[in-house]
Amino acid sequence: MTASTAAKPLLKEPERLETRLKEIPTEAGVYFMRGSNGDILYIGKSKKLRSRVRSYFRDSQRLSDRIAMMVRQVVEIEFIVTDTEAEALALEANLIKQHQPYYNVLLKDDKKYPYVCITWSEDYPRIFITRKRKLGRAKDRYYGPYVDTRLLRYTLHIIKRVFPLRQRRQPLFKDRPCLNYDMGRCPGVCQALITPEEYRKIMQKVAMIFQGRTDELTSKLRSQMEKASEELNFELAAQLRDQIKALFALNADQKVSLPDDTVSRDAIALVANDEYCCIQLFQIRAGKLVGRLGFFADAKAGTPGAILQRVLEEHYTTVESIEIPTEIIVQHELPEGEILIEWLSQTKGRKVSLVVPQRQTKAELIEMVERNANYELARTQRYRDYNNQALQDLATILDLPDLPKRIEGYDISHIQGSNAVASQVVFIDGVAANQHYRHYKIKNPTVTIGHSDDFASMAEVIRRRFRKYTNSPPLLVGEGAGGRGDDFPDLVMIDGGKGQLSAVVEVLQEMNLLEEVRVVSLAKKREEIFLPGESQPLTTEAEQPGVQLLRRVRDEAHRFAVSFHRQQRLKQGRRSRLEEIPGLGFQRQKQLLAYFHSIDYIREASIKQLTEVPGIGNSLAKEIYKYFHPN
Repeated sequence: MTASTAAKPLLKEPERLETRLKEIPTEAGVYFMRGSNGDILYIGKSKKLRSRVRSYFRDSQRLSDRIAMMVRQVVEIEFIVTDTEAEALALEANLIKQHQPYYNVLLKDDKKYPYVCITWSEDYPRIFITRKRKLGRAKDRYYGPYVDTRLLRYTLHIIKRVFPLRQRRQPLFKDRPCLNYDMGRCPGVCQALITPEEYRKIMQKVAMIFQGRTDELTSKLRSQMEKASEELNFELAAQLRDQIKALFALNADQKVSLPDDTVSRDAIALVANDEYCCIQLFQIRAGKLVGRLGFFADAKAGTPGAILQRVLEEHYTTVESIEIPTEIIVQHELPEGEILIEWLSQTKGRKVSLVVPQRQTKAELIEMVERNANYELARTQRYRDYNNQALQDLATILDLPDLPKRIEGYDISHIQGSNAVASQVVFIDGVAANQHYRHYKIKNPTVTIGHSDDFASMAEVIRRRFRKYTNSPPLLVGEGAGGRGDDFPDLVMIDGGKGQLSAVVEVLQEMNLLEEVRVVSLAKKREEIFLPGESQPLTTEAEQPGVQLLRRVRDEAHRFAVSFHRQQRLKQGRRSRLEEIPGLGFQRQKQLLAYFHSIDYIREASIKQLTEVPGIGNSLAKEIYKYFHPN
């Protein structure tokens, strides 16, 4: 089927809507809601398609704000009929993963909880922690999101210490492994000293830990250790022994008291306030709590049972069949629990049961999950309240018409003019948004070693940041910064005093943007806030929430600028030593550093190894060797 070319939403054409609803069968299947440009707004499933789709357009039906907004945009409805409800659920899951419709996203991705990613799409997979789940590569696997970040980092640290794994994204050398290989931390991936097949076997063992199969892995390693001992391969046996010990250390969590410790279980519960819903899922394997996952959703997204069902559907579509437990304990009755269980049983290949406990130990387990969700929601709410209080206080201090959603902070870093750089950090809703950070290298020719000019440097950075807005029309009155787009700041904070602020104001005036860009500066010594055109700082207290927020932005901008400056200085230091070598030009210096990655490794290289670098002949290699070995 193809999307209709009609531009009007179905709600505005009652006759066409009624005709379309009558065309939808009463069988089980999946339905698509399409917008005016043909894009899929929402994908759903039902055992009776016509009844479910019709319910969206009934006046008496109470819809969440998110779904109500979606319904107002629907211009066409399509469907696919299936034989069973379980098939409809499986098809819905696959289509959502394929199309990722905007209104199907129930869980809020505020990067609060981290995932573990294993890049199975690569010949030699990497493993790392990330707060952004990318679904671009189908083979890559994400485990989580995990609530306890500290425990997760400790787990990954132990794993990388006892399992020989790839340690670097890019190899350090082209012709030999690095120190990690000598220490036994890496099997020599960069030089292909281990085949992709053998390396994947190691990574599959690691994956079992995050799948909750630690006991199974321990048993497997113990068998391999006994076999290695019988074959007198004591080095391998010792390595396997250390891995088993590490797994015991990781598996020393609190034992959950349940009647049958052999059953793998997931227990899920939620707690909600007027705005947010916090969901926690406890993974219990062999009577031990092996994982605690956390999710956030819109509290108005549906009934508690509907939210739990949607979370379970989204979660289990992203895991392997072996990770699905044989029993799921839920806090509330699920509206379509039978369909979910049928689908999970088919996916796992064995019966999966769903339990809503009313008393005894399983009910106590749900109460424990609920208490943890309540603590997490309260902690998150306190943090959000504090941020909101700081934003409101800052808006009051600066007399802003609205809360500053996007705040940008700028700072300059150099040593007497050398390696001058600038930083741009971004805070959204009072929280650092690292993905929007940016570095600048100062290009002003007057800023050189021995001659610094922070005013000119700051002016250059602001000019480069806002020059794309100079040719666009000005905002209309009352339109606000959002009219420029999401990347246009509501507030710009300059690290410095009146001098830096005046330099920035002058640039914004030249660009005709001073009326749109709200800019302030924060001086370090007395934490004083200066406004454009004002000779005296604002009357504030250093510890009030709005000032503390500005200080966090200032400190982050300073940290980010200093770290980039140090990085540039280190590169410059490398090159400055190489510049002393006769006949070694800038281009060959770059080639040397790209090949060896370090001055120390260049010093240790032989003449023959130096000649392997492109552009380095025998005579130049001798000059380089002679420079580092004068005696």
